Amino acid sequence: MNGLLMKLISCHHSFVTSSVRDQPLGEMFKCFVNSIVYGDLLTQVQLRLPEKMLEEIDKWVAEGRFKSRSDAIKTILNFYEEREKTREFFKMLTKRSEEAKKHPKSLIPLEEFK
Repeated sequence: MNGLLMKLISCHHSFVTSSVRDQPLGEMFKCFVNSIVYGDLLTQVQLRLPEKMLEEIDKWVAEGRFKSRSDAIKTILNFYEEREKTREFFKMLTKRSEEAKKHPKSLIPLEEFK
């Protein structure tokens, strides 16, 4: 089966096996869309934040920067995840550049790309 069909079946299965068996079609559609956009089914979590941080998030939502608190927090977490991936990539480049300095005939140091 293709991936989209499997996600739809997974969404349907999660609704059928949940305690709320009469989910509206709109909820099933949101589940399907979220699985496409975020790559997997979403899980609800409870989160405690300092009041000032929550006020800032609410301000961003009111300004239209985000659709909701949830959207803001997901976006912030995605930025953090991308930053960590970038750090790891930079570490790898730095290590490879050091290796290139030791073996200039087979590798090009990072500084030569400027």
